[in-house]
Amino acid sequence: MNSTVLTLSERSEIDAGSWFSKLSEPLREDILSRATVRRLGDDVLLSCRGEAAEEWVGVAKGAVRISSVSLAGKQVSLTYVEPGTWFGDISLFDGMPRTHDATTHGDTTLLIVRKPDFRELLQRHTELYEALLRLNCRRLRLMFNAVEDLNTLPLASRLAKQILLLARSYGVRQGEEIRIGLQLAQEDLAQLLGASRQRVNQELKALERDGAVRVEPTRLVVLSREKLLAIANR
Repeated sequence: MNSTVLTLSERSEIDAGSWFSKLSEPLREDILSRATVRRLGDDVLLSCRGEAAEEWVGVAKGAVRISSVSLAGKQVSLTYVEPGTWFGDISLFDGMPRTHDATTHGDTTLLIVRKPDFRELLQRHTELYEALLRLNCRRLRLMFNAVEDLNTLPLASRLAKQILLLARSYGVRQGEEIRIGLQLAQEDLAQLLGASRQRVNQELKALERDGAVRVEPTRLVVLSREKLLAIANR
């Protein structure tokens, strides 16, 4: 389902995005004026690895799963693009094919900027070049941090860090608890951490025993952010 208008909550997510909010008002308005609103259900394939890039995408609601396929033919989730975040610009810049698959995760609302409009935005707003450079520098730093964590931290610490990140992006505070709105099966969480589902299940049970989280079907609830921080920094 497509619509030309974002809801108030969707527009708020876009406006509050850490990258988008720092752009000048004329650039923000020009981007939004060229974007088409696209509303999709769960598990809709947006683009495939190897495809030519035709769109720049902002997430206004829900999430987009970025994934790859292993040598054994298994789908592996690498990250989830959260509301307020834009993606797809790299292939528009270098003209190379898409590097990964992109699929909606839950009901999702997207802002779609077509390739010709993206190029015109770059021509009309020189600040967009620098802004996208900063965005991709941040992505590179996050990637290096993830590689470092994978090679230096125990699984318990990496799991605690991942839960804290999910709570920051998707957390809804309910009294003393923080309920993570993104529905993730333990297999999804294991893929994000590069570990087996069995080992992640063991570590989640340990976090429950420590009173740091409560595990519900496809949901995680943070009971103590302080305990998670302590485990993440071990």
